[in-house]
Amino acid sequence: MTGATDPAHRLAVWSDFGGVLTPSAAESTRAFGERIGVRPEVLRRAVGTVTARYGVSDPMEPLDTPLVDEATWTRQLEQVLAEEHGLPVRIGDFGSHWFADRAVNEPWLAALRGLRSRGVFVGLLSNMVPSWERHWRAMVPAEELFDQVVVSHQVGCRKPDRRIFELAASLAGRPPEHCVLVDDLAANCAGARAAGWHAIEFSDAGSALDRLTTWLDQPGPAGAASTPVPHASATPSLTTAVHTAGRNPS
Repeated sequence: MTGATDPAHRLAVWSDFGGVLTPSAAESTRAFGERIGVRPEVLRRAVGTVTARYGVSDPMEPLDTPLVDEATWTRQLEQVLAEEHGLPVRIGDFGSHWFADRAVNEPWLAALRGLRSRGVFVGLLSNMVPSWERHWRAMVPAEELFDQVVVSHQVGCRKPDRRIFELAASLAGRPPEHCVLVDDLAANCAGARAAGWHAIEFSDAGSALDRLTTWLDQPGPAGAASTPVPHASATPSLTTAVHTAGRNPS
């Protein structure tokens, strides 16, 4: 058992879900569009039209705050597709289509397991739609993977709002400078940094793990709170599982 001064015991790693533990939003949108017979660019425009009705710019914000329930939002999207794009599409259960055959990023899953085995606090911090709880929990073993789960619809705020980072840090029992967000969206990473956190804009599991391992392996009192080193090699104990699982393109 490592001592309390071990950087691993000071660091809290908070992972996003969509685009990190799953393929990117662009890939998921493409797959969803194919499933319902709508080109991705048309789907994005239609979603943008519905989003604007709620006075926000993030297409997920009406659903994951939530400002509207998924069934109502889906009917609005169907209406826009029919009336403005000439596509009388029946979507039905949006969440089921969105998650159908959605792959888990196995290398990042392995990385999170490796971090926890090293004593690192691992949490999920996600802007999540209420009705998607059953879908995402069917994809990953939340109880064994995460020390804490913080999702927007349950706490009443969302990334990149400072409040959600303050809440997550409090739940982890760590000061902000010992918290790291791993997220695929630049705006969310910027929000984390504004709240005093470190952030890694996710592209692939190996690169993210390299950055995290750099902080974990830094000696001295600064430890996990040190300035990130952009090009560092991960330790074999953590990277073996990632390279064995292979690289996920998300």
